[in-house]
Amino acid sequence: MPTSQGANPLVNLLPLILIFVIFYFLLIRPQKQREKEHQKMLNSVAKNDDVITSGGIHGTVVNVKDKTVIIRVDENVRLEVEKAYIIQIVKKQEA
Repeated sequence: MPTSQGANPLVNLLPLILIFVIFYFLLIRPQKQREKEHQKMLNSVAKNDDVITSGGIHGTVVNVKDKTVIIRVDENVRLEVEKAYIIQIVKKQEA
């Protein structure tokens, strides 16, 4: 009695493909959307915006450069921070 393979090799790959699709929609896609929203927020940072950095520093934007911003933390205290480390714009002040 000859033995036949019975199952198609693609059927064996179906669970792996299904797992990848689930990972894409539950992990990868939402992360990319958050990155786009964060980049959009960073591009909209302007002078006099109150911001919070990832280190928990609260300050007001004094100057915006290409990759950094200068924030005023207190009177006569200014810090230059990478734009990527700004996690939130607290409020936008009208100029």
